[in-house]
Amino acid sequence: MAEQTFHITSNNTGMKTDVSAEHGHTLVIDEPESMGGTNQGADPLSTLLSSLAGCETVIANMVAKEIKFDLQNIKFDIKGSLDPQGLMGKEGVRPYFQTVTINAEVQTSETQERVEELQRITDQRCPVFTTLKAADVELNVNWQKA
Repeated sequence: MAEQTFHITSNNTGMKTDVSAEHGHTLVIDEPESMGGTNQGADPLSTLLSSLAGCETVIANMVAKEIKFDLQNIKFDIKGSLDPQGLMGKEGVRPYFQTVTINAEVQTSETQERVEELQRITDQRCPVFTTLKAADVELNVNWQKA
């Protein structure tokens, strides 16, 4: 399969970024007013966690078909934590997530062992998950049968 390229363009006004993605999709990334933004969209870090949830959902559905897994629905509750001193420029403090905790509730007729198999394969193949892992973010993962 040929390498795939993703492309976005952005237009920025202060803290607010209007993003145009392929296929006519748009999104707004902003900061709350308390951070100097206009609060017209999710902040960049919440957007990253949203990308993780979306990517895991897509990959889980692909994997479920491949391994004949009865995936009826999947819900994510994801939390990321970081030391804000890093993004404020403090030397020696990384400006990205220290930890990300991923809780998934999987609606299925499958066993918990099969849920764990789905999670393992999904995490190995999810580009957003593996990017965070490569950045040495501590990933705490818990997928449970609903």
